[in-house]
Amino acid sequence: MLHSRTRWIVRQTQEDKVQQLSKELNIAPLAASLLINRGMDTVDSARYFLMDKDQEFHDPFLMTDMALAVSRIKAAIEKQEPILIFGDYDADGVTSTSVMMMALRDLGADVQFYIPNRFTEGYGPNIPAFEHAAETGIRLIITVDTGISAVNEAKAAKELGLDLIITDHHEPGPELPEALAIVHPKHPDSTYPFRELAGVGVAFKLAHALNGEMPDHLLEIAAIGTIADLVSLTGENRLIAKRGIQKLKSTKNTGLNALFKAAGIELPSISEETIGFTIGPRLNAAGRLESADPAVDLLLTNDPYEAQAIAEEIEMLNKERQAIVNDIAAQAIKEVETNFPISENSVIVVGKEGWNAGVIGIVASKLVEKFYRPAIVLSYDSEKGLAKGSARSIEGFDLFKNLSECRDILPHFGGHPMAAGMTLSIESVADLRGRLNTLANEQLSEEDFIPVTSIDGVFHLKDINLSSIEEMQLLAPFGMGNPKPKVMIKESNIAAMRKIGSDQTHIKLTIENDGSSLDGIGFGLGHLHEQISPYSKLSVIGELSINEWNNIKKPQIFLQDMAVNSWQLFDIRSLKRLERLQSVIPEVNTTWIFFNEEHISKFRTYAGENMVKITSEEDAEGLNLEGSNIVIADLPPSKAILAHVFSGKKPARIYAHFYKEDSDYFSTIPTRDHFKWYFALLAKKGSIDISRHGNDIAKLKGWSRETVDFMSQVFFELDFVKINNGVISLNNTSIKRDLADSRTYQLKQAQYTLESDLLYSSFQQLKDWFDEVMQGAVKLEEAKEEKWT
Repeated sequence: MLHSRTRWIVRQTQEDKVQQLSKELNIAPLAASLLINRGMDTVDSARYFLMDKDQEFHDPFLMTDMALAVSRIKAAIEKQEPILIFGDYDADGVTSTSVMMMALRDLGADVQFYIPNRFTEGYGPNIPAFEHAAETGIRLIITVDTGISAVNEAKAAKELGLDLIITDHHEPGPELPEALAIVHPKHPDSTYPFRELAGVGVAFKLAHALNGEMPDHLLEIAAIGTIADLVSLTGENRLIAKRGIQKLKSTKNTGLNALFKAAGIELPSISEETIGFTIGPRLNAAGRLESADPAVDLLLTNDPYEAQAIAEEIEMLNKERQAIVNDIAAQAIKEVETNFPISENSVIVVGKEGWNAGVIGIVASKLVEKFYRPAIVLSYDSEKGLAKGSARSIEGFDLFKNLSECRDILPHFGGHPMAAGMTLSIESVADLRGRLNTLANEQLSEEDFIPVTSIDGVFHLKDINLSSIEEMQLLAPFGMGNPKPKVMIKESNIAAMRKIGSDQTHIKLTIENDGSSLDGIGFGLGHLHEQISPYSKLSVIGELSINEWNNIKKPQIFLQDMAVNSWQLFDIRSLKRLERLQSVIPEVNTTWIFFNEEHISKFRTYAGENMVKITSEEDAEGLNLEGSNIVIADLPPSKAILAHVFSGKKPARIYAHFYKEDSDYFSTIPTRDHFKWYFALLAKKGSIDISRHGNDIAKLKGWSRETVDFMSQVFFELDFVKINNGVISLNNTSIKRDLADSRTYQLKQAQYTLESDLLYSSFQQLKDWFDEVMQGAVKLEEAKEEKWT
């Protein structure tokens, strides 16, 4: 048995709908199932999702206050009033700022941007920045990707004579800022058809409204921010992402091309994964470590030399960011394990002086990944007495909602159900930890702390081919709300399996069923190699892709998790070097069974103290093997006693070693013809000094000396001969008896059969016997006589 690392939740799909969609759209069942699982369960909705050519964006003026915002901005442009774009320092904020800057520059506006410093100003609008803007002649401020929580800052702006237009997408609080206009898809008064836009999506809608027609040239920037901000890639977000990715593949943006070159990105290969794992982190890096301004400057510049310099700076900052993240993550993990163990904390809240506030969100994500608990990571500033934090959550725990219950100790916070940022006093951290743990204990069950993997369906290997995987790609771009499909393949045979990589940390395998096969690779799953018997029925989950090598294309699966649902037999009978046992047998939940006292000391180094000695059938009674790993260290005296050990039991794994110092299997077992010839020799010679001539007899017949001694002992036990001081002679008074009446003959035959059945049987024979024993199909009293054929 091999337990999966996560809970596999498989979406159930109605087969009749799959067949209907497959037939009507002329697509494979695989693609049809994926569409239905995403809510496109009719032909029209599925066709609309796949074919976006005729889709149009929603009218931007459907958004609350859009007309008011456009009117004020156009008035400022006409009068050449200076306009300030107030952005945020993450990738969404950077791209939102860039989209707004480009749109207003295209309209001839006098516009500049301002992004607060993460370390000295913190998140969102702040009064000193507004005061400085007013002093420099600014009369109109447009926030992008921020501002919905800036209640006090909006009042200050009004007092300063500033007109404030807020464009944002974060969750609105109970009180909205008093701004000239609030352009927000989740505004309480909003009837806008799509509520899940990223900050850059809202900025793009404002640009659309100002422009009067779709600003296609801004789609590539909007796509980066949309994908990087992990918003739902459905509805308009899907349209922005899909069309934006196509634009990126032939972009003329000077800064982006410089960034792609520095990062080693080739334009034709750009996808949502390129944005999520390569472009987004680099645009984030500037604001995480220093000022985010260079990231905006990069997207706005037309100077190739300036673009190259900024791109190289950002590349360097990203590498520095990675090193800092790794260092803080290691400290945070130690802090959890030492001071705030997950056995006592349903929500992780850790903080430290000197932790870089720009990367603590990434560290929070790493804590969630490792411990699967909601996590808040805080950077302490002891001089100000403040803690700045970033939070990430798990399914079932709404961060924004629960942090809202702690508003009295959170003077500044905002975010989403799954991510949030905050500032609070260091003195309140313990209180926050206590409150959130209380709330989590009320809302979450033990099961909620087991990571979940949602699976799109169970598929047969015969349904997975190049054509079906190519059709699957029609559902891209993938992301939140439209996740990259994960498939499950149940109980396949393992055709090949090996560890790969310089440090052997990855696994490569081929699974097969009914004549169909599929290659798989699991990065970081190399440790499972020793936990999977090559003869097991393996269930896997992962993401399908096409592997192209030397112009040959083959389907493959990127493995994410594996499971074996039945007990496993690990055949280690041929393992002679005992020191290798430690690399093969797990230390946890393992019991070693011995049948011979003299062997225990030989194995103690590898077995530790978790050993059980079985000397009789009574010792096997009541032995609890349920769900355990069982090592059969040495050969039992009989199959019957071994059957008693496992009868009706359900271990997770059996490691069959069956150590025996001297095997009887390969020594000659004399036939009746052997005995007949030897008896005739004794009758002819009268007597023979075996101590002197035993080796000569063996050499003459090609036997071993052990064989001669064995036959002599059998004859003696049957009273056929007398043995005196090594001299053997016939006993003329003996009666006719069967060879099997000899105890020595019986033991030899039994040992030979035992070794044949246990040591030298095939894997399948051994596995079948254990299956029968566990199912109670082998009667214990008959196990001793049982033979395999």
